[in-house]
Amino acid sequence: MSDPDKKNVGEFDHRSTRRDFVFGELHRKDLREDPALQLQEWLKAAEAAGNFDATAMCLSTATKEGRPSARYVLLKHLDARGLCFYTDSRSRKGQELAENPFAALTFYWPETDRQVRVTGRIERLPDADNEAYFNQRPIKSRIAAAASHQSQPIESRAALEARFRDIEARYPAGDVPRNPSWGGYRLLPDEWEFWQGRRSRLHDRFVYTPTSDGWQIQRLMP
Repeated sequence: MSDPDKKNVGEFDHRSTRRDFVFGELHRKDLREDPALQLQEWLKAAEAAGNFDATAMCLSTATKEGRPSARYVLLKHLDARGLCFYTDSRSRKGQELAENPFAALTFYWPETDRQVRVTGRIERLPDADNEAYFNQRPIKSRIAAAASHQSQPIESRAALEARFRDIEARYPAGDVPRNPSWGGYRLLPDEWEFWQGRRSRLHDRFVYTPTSDGWQIQRLMP
């Protein structure tokens, strides 16, 4: 039997779509010696430029066989050791990180024509951090986390909402307990790359790699 959708394949063609990158330049003298400080500067610049979700970052993971998957998560805090986010360890990303604890994070801000890529090993955050962040979340976010076994199939939206209402009824005071599977992760960077779009696709790229006493910064060709 023929697939009626196949007749549409190839009709979405953007090979002729163009735009130039005009918002800035990046020079070696502009860069902080600490890439975490450079990231903080670019996050603030993205917010100032009107990006309403500047902390959104694409988290790329892979199975032990190397099959990749990617999704967006939110950067929740950045410390001297790395970049932290929170999720359900039973999710696909959590399962992949359990068997292959290396990942990549990518930020992109079209308002400033900038991208940051960070790679490294992942570690779990301690329960004290998990409890502190979980308990400061809005009540409905805590209920949603408790009601969802992330990434698992469910028969309908109605069934999902019934799980939510059940948790809400069981904890009318809002004291929803954190499932031990829900918690934080920290990416420990072993490489950072800062990319600034430029006219004619002659972009600026700089990579930070660790040394014994800090970071080495190298310009890359676009």
